[in-house]
Amino acid sequence: MNNTLSTAAGVITGQQQYFTTGDGVHIAYRLDGDAGSPVLVFSNSIATNYHMWDTQIAAFSPYFRVLRFDTRGNGASDAPAGDYSLSRMSLDVIELLDHLGIERVHFLGLSLGGFIAQYIATHAPERIDKLILAHTAAHLGPQEGFNNSIRSLRQQPDMAAFENMFIHNWFPTAMINAEDPRIAPFRKVILGMSPTGLAGSFAAVRDGDLRTTAQLIHHQTLVIGGDNDTVTLPEHSAYLAEAIPDARLVMLPAVHLSNVELKETFNRKVLEFLR
Repeated sequence: MNNTLSTAAGVITGQQQYFTTGDGVHIAYRLDGDAGSPVLVFSNSIATNYHMWDTQIAAFSPYFRVLRFDTRGNGASDAPAGDYSLSRMSLDVIELLDHLGIERVHFLGLSLGGFIAQYIATHAPERIDKLILAHTAAHLGPQEGFNNSIRSLRQQPDMAAFENMFIHNWFPTAMINAEDPRIAPFRKVILGMSPTGLAGSFAAVRDGDLRTTAQLIHHQTLVIGGDNDTVTLPEHSAYLAEAIPDARLVMLPAVHLSNVELKETFNRKVLEFLR
């Protein structure tokens, strides 16, 4: 395997497509940008789909072939029953890259996507060039909180309650109270999400503990955190930046989805790092 950033020729740009993982799960994905450009993967937060990156495409597609996908259990991808794992979710990504003939990529993961990014960086380091970990952590708890959510989703799912929880975890109160139109698509995705898929995704985060392997990441790494993030706290970002050798830390005056809340600043910081 060489070190070039490449993608298979002839792939249609800008249309949702599907591929099937080794264990039979259909994963939705989309490619944007010139087929000859370096490949940049965006990996999503839990309870979102790849459209959470829509405001990034105009800024990044002139320079990169952007690959987005819906994590298993989320968006238009299948939601198999049972607990998911970071290992299986990461293998989904590797299998997608293999399916497309992509050898090596820049990888930007936010929240759950950041957990996946860390796992790939330590278990398949040759597939990643530069690494961006946004609003994520090496470990989140407490376990009982995740268990309560999983139990609720598997017994009497109330997606309206989860919609309220996620929206208030992701965006500042002023933005919510003003009924900012950027929030409405996220509400729709949560309400339409499979309870089975959300429960399985919660299990992957609950069981993910990457604190002992963070120091094994040797990619050029940018860590982005939010000063007002109540999910992945500022100290979670600081931990990753300290544990990963020579990582850069950027803190933004944002909550959890700074790519939406502060898109211009987010885009600029990431592009400066990648280019």
